[in-house]
Amino acid sequence: MVAGGLLGGPAPSRTPFLRSSSPRPPLPSPSSSPSVAARSIPRPSVVPMAASHCSSGTSPRGADASSPSSSPNLVDPPSLLVFSGGTAFNGVVEELKKLTTRVAHVLPVSDDGGSTAEIVRVLGGPAVGDIRSRCLRLSDESTSEALAVRKLLGHRLSLDAAEAKSEWYQIVEGEHCLWDGVSRPYGETIRAFLAFSNIRYFNALMNLSVSAMAGRHIGNFFFAGARIFFQSLDAAVFLFSRVSDIPTESLVLPVISTNDRLTLGCELWDGSIIRGQNEISHPTNGCMEPINKDCASSLRLPSGIKRVFYMSSEGCNLLHEVFPAANPTVLEQLKKVDCVVYAMGSLFTSICPSLVLQGIGEIIASRSIPKVLLLNGSHDRETTGLSASGFVTAITDALNRTYGDPGKSLKNTPSDYINSLLVPRDGQILIDVQCLATQGIFHVVPVGSIHDPKVGTIFEPKSLMKALADLICQQAHKKFTMDVSFRAF
Repeated sequence: MVAGGLLGGPAPSRTPFLRSSSPRPPLPSPSSSPSVAARSIPRPSVVPMAASHCSSGTSPRGADASSPSSSPNLVDPPSLLVFSGGTAFNGVVEELKKLTTRVAHVLPVSDDGGSTAEIVRVLGGPAVGDIRSRCLRLSDESTSEALAVRKLLGHRLSLDAAEAKSEWYQIVEGEHCLWDGVSRPYGETIRAFLAFSNIRYFNALMNLSVSAMAGRHIGNFFFAGARIFFQSLDAAVFLFSRVSDIPTESLVLPVISTNDRLTLGCELWDGSIIRGQNEISHPTNGCMEPINKDCASSLRLPSGIKRVFYMSSEGCNLLHEVFPAANPTVLEQLKKVDCVVYAMGSLFTSICPSLVLQGIGEIIASRSIPKVLLLNGSHDRETTGLSASGFVTAITDALNRTYGDPGKSLKNTPSDYINSLLVPRDGQILIDVQCLATQGIFHVVPVGSIHDPKVGTIFEPKSLMKALADLICQQAHKKFTMDVSFRAF
């Protein structure tokens, strides 16, 4: 029997969900969801990180704008929009929550590797692994039940096929120890969608393969069940966000809101085409085991990446390019946040897929706010040989859609999209300040770093958040001073 009590059959004899001593609040109704080259170049310099730390926001409120001596009264924490993937930026999310929870996390839905790959292959739809991963990083940890829910939804099944199958059925039946500490309302909500996903998944497979569950994330099955049940990715994200109890002011947004499968392609400078995000960044030769994301684990590409684009699921060349629309909520958030951040990570497969969509470049270029690139500390398969200015050029070309349809391309400059770089100390990427100056970027801030044995140099999270807060505060103070001067004049 599979989750009988939830699908009309007899309820299991064992009560699988323990009532927590501190029950979580009821799930809110959907109506409470948040609204979904220069002629004369100044001498470039790498500026030191500001010594002071401004932990509050960027909106000068309560100050007397008519008095030049007034200083900004920074009340609200800053609001950010972060373009990122599902791995590199996760390491600093905990520190970011201490700076501000007013963050829109924008993630791609084109990942076709790892635990997500088989679910997408069998059930279709967009890849949600990165969204699931970010929701769990943002999830509440303040109670024993919150920790239990986080542990359950973050659990990966055994790589051994037989063990994974047994473990999966214990979870769906509500008999696994992972349910300990999860109260009945939350447990039955989660278990219902796992059971629904289980039925749809194995009906689609027709003949059960004992390897079908090996290495899969429980959270991905919950997500898939919710998306299919509601026929809405947005509804699934809303439910997962509420069940994992992320901060109410935080948004986790798919850059494309769709129920369809999305395939990422890339065009290399030698004219060849690679189909599939995983084949671009971490090819596995068909292996279904978890992806090895060590910076030196993959062979370098035969040629540099010219651009990334979306293609039909069955496509294999440029004739099959498609042009999905950006999530309207992402465009709304871009119009009102205090800062845009391009996070570290896989440049062409994690960041650029969110930038090539129509409307993204137009809005970013129109905003006079901090636009910050968090530079990688090491090269990977996608960026071998790129300097800091090369990263800037790649982001600019993506936002301008330079190599796509000429009728849809933009002509904005690099400084329209990026005005500051935060750089990890002792990183592998060349910081070519003269070239950055030619691009109109003069604010380069070195930030404390640590060494990760798998990926090399990475930002030290606390140092990164301090540098980002200082940068936002400096920009707010500058804008406030200019406003006061203008009004006084």
